[in-house]
Amino acid sequence: MFKTFVSAWKLPDIRKKLIYTLIVLLIYRIGCIIPVPFIDSAALESWFSNNAGTSILQYFYTIAGDSFSKATLFALSVSPYITSSIVMQLLTVAIPALERMAKEENGKQKIDKITRYVTVALAALMSYGYYATINAQGFVSEPGIFACLVIMTCQIAGASVIVWLAEKINENGFGQGISMILFVNILSTLPTMATAFVGQLSLGIWSTIIAFVAIIIFAVAVVTFVVFMTNSERRIPVQYAKRVVGRKMYGGQSTFLPLKLNMTGVMPIIFASTIAGLPATLQLFFPNLKEGGFWAGFFNVFGYGSIVYGVLLFVLIIAFSYFYLAISFNPVEVANNLKKNGGFIPGLRPGKPTSDFIANSLKKITLIGGFFLGIIAIIPLLINAVTNIFGISFGALSFGGTSLLIVVSVALETVRELETQITMRHYKGFLE
Repeated sequence: MFKTFVSAWKLPDIRKKLIYTLIVLLIYRIGCIIPVPFIDSAALESWFSNNAGTSILQYFYTIAGDSFSKATLFALSVSPYITSSIVMQLLTVAIPALERMAKEENGKQKIDKITRYVTVALAALMSYGYYATINAQGFVSEPGIFACLVIMTCQIAGASVIVWLAEKINENGFGQGISMILFVNILSTLPTMATAFVGQLSLGIWSTIIAFVAIIIFAVAVVTFVVFMTNSERRIPVQYAKRVVGRKMYGGQSTFLPLKLNMTGVMPIIFASTIAGLPATLQLFFPNLKEGGFWAGFFNVFGYGSIVYGVLLFVLIIAFSYFYLAISFNPVEVANNLKKNGGFIPGLRPGKPTSDFIANSLKKITLIGGFFLGIIAIIPLLINAVTNIFGISFGALSFGGTSLLIVVSVALETVRELETQITMRHYKGFLE
């Protein structure tokens, strides 16, 4: 990986793109420390550190990093844009007019334009929810309509600027803009976690030191596992028939149809975490429940870290893996494209038998991929459970399975793109 970056840095055009991307990310990080008026950031950050891992706030913290807990200008980060993209993707499948628009010549540009408008609308909705939450906890210094409008305007403007910065990375930089911003957000939480680790190690307790070493070894093993599973794929052999066009013969070659083991990415984890975390989120609005009552027991059963929460999260991840794959991958369309190009899977007739074979293969792959995502998602729960048994606490493990999966995926994709660019520029053609 490091050799790839060194080789890429030696090429002037790639170096310019990398520098441009770093400058844009630096501008983004500056926006992450600009405070928003009327909010007690210090008190909010202290409260958030005790509640981040117990509700849907963990999802926003994963997406936005430390800026969300400090109520800065970019507190919403890419959450409105990601949600807007998911909504538009679902609507494109459900609404025939949008599906026809997406297939037009300039359809992608039209869909992207609508996505930006939806992003602004969602940013307005999320900013009001953000204001209502922190106001209910008493972190707004001067509650009122004016403070609400100022906070909402800042958050909406910040979300719009983030989308613009991401598009600039796509146009002139290197990598996918939203992915790079997510990557930086997650890495921004490392200093906080490192501080918690150092604080525990300073106590000089042998059990703490042993647990710290065990977590480091376990983290290396998990990274290796994530890299292996992310790069794993099912290769379906495809044969193209020979055809004669004029005096030339085309086709006849053998290739394969790659089906990634984890085709859905982290979206099933995000969906499942949002639904499984609803009880803990509702509990934030009712902090003074009577001990021994029904609702107190209900929130304890479905609270973050409980066995029921872990099982529910695992099952929902597998269910959403199938759901998201069903709306993002169409085996019939793939089979029809193979048929149009003269391709076929050996031993199968083109058309419905081919699409059925691809669909059945996807079902098996998705089950394995769902188990993989489920294991990644419950890793922080298992670590917290083990450390609590020994009376050790490293604080909220914000750098959890979802964060690790995003970091590894973005890093692998960036290295893969760098290698492609380097190969293109070092390719020896027939003129050399």
